[in-house]
Amino acid sequence: MKLTISRESLLDPLQLVAGVVGRRQTLPILSNLLLVAEYDSLTITGTDEEVELTAKITDVQVAEAGELTVPARKLMDICRSLADKASLTLKLDEGRLSVVSGSFRSHLATLPAVDFPNVEPETDGSTVDVDSSLLSSLLGKTSFAMAQQDVRLFFNGVLVELDQNQIRMVATNGQRLATCFGEHQTSGELQQYIVPRKGVQELSRLLSDAPKGSVALHFSSNHMRVSIANAVLTTKLIDSTYPDYSRAIPSGGDKVMQGNRLEIREALNRTSILSNEMYRNVRLQLSSGKLDLHANNPLHEEAEETVAVEYDGEPMEIAFNVGFLLEALSTMQGERVRVTFIDTNSACVLTDLEDPNSLYVVSPMML
Repeated sequence: MKLTISRESLLDPLQLVAGVVGRRQTLPILSNLLLVAEYDSLTITGTDEEVELTAKITDVQVAEAGELTVPARKLMDICRSLADKASLTLKLDEGRLSVVSGSFRSHLATLPAVDFPNVEPETDGSTVDVDSSLLSSLLGKTSFAMAQQDVRLFFNGVLVELDQNQIRMVATNGQRLATCFGEHQTSGELQQYIVPRKGVQELSRLLSDAPKGSVALHFSSNHMRVSIANAVLTTKLIDSTYPDYSRAIPSGGDKVMQGNRLEIREALNRTSILSNEMYRNVRLQLSSGKLDLHANNPLHEEAEETVAVEYDGEPMEIAFNVGFLLEALSTMQGERVRVTFIDTNSACVLTDLEDPNSLYVVSPMML
């Protein structure tokens, strides 16, 4: 293999794909990237055996086709360290990859391409084209509510639901829930897929720099494949049945508070500084026209603040994990928020008054 490529053409795809590669791998080859040089392109692939990301570069001059694997971090760090507009020559030389740029010379260890693991999703399944902006928005408004390393595997990902001309995403960790949907042309048959945390993170990262336009999502029984521009992301799906999330959304709440979202968020943020570091609990006291916030910790430190709100229900006191409230409020973009309560032992529902398609549920803590 021998090729010449500019630093600018190589760096962004290299950083994108190298992000999939974990720093601690059980197999040495999983720390490597697969480079495949054909006479019109260079394809870079990284994987951790759960998620695979491939980027294709066409702005390259290939003198000799070939394939090999090379340490991801080392190649990326070398490319980063070179001057802007530098040119690199990559050549397989006696089992090592020679990287030359100007007066700089280096040789990297390689491993055989044949040993590189390949994620091979089934060819059957269904494909749906989704606007990249809509897909990015749905992920951004829900993925923060995923669990981390929960024994209930379905909590460690985001549910993608296709049904009746809608695409909906749901995430929960059992104590909070986020859901959002968008209008989209889909078949009338209900389809549900659970995308794991790593796949969600890599898809969000890929979408952050994606050009505007349609994104192809291909679902099979065990995998999701996403094609965006010159990149292809393949992730395993969680093999589990997602619980009926609609049962976790309270209905019939008769205590409704409305207020300025930013004012409430900033007051919660200030008050939380002196909350218990382990439980992160903040007490909310609602009375006519105002919301009182209280926090304290085992060092007998305390903080309180009052925010003017629209509320004319019965006085009530309820406690929450302030982090759950702050993340929901930070995800919203509208000026005003509505919070609906049932009683001190039931979850509350937060809605953005400018975004009726999204909804957030937060369970209370014991006072």
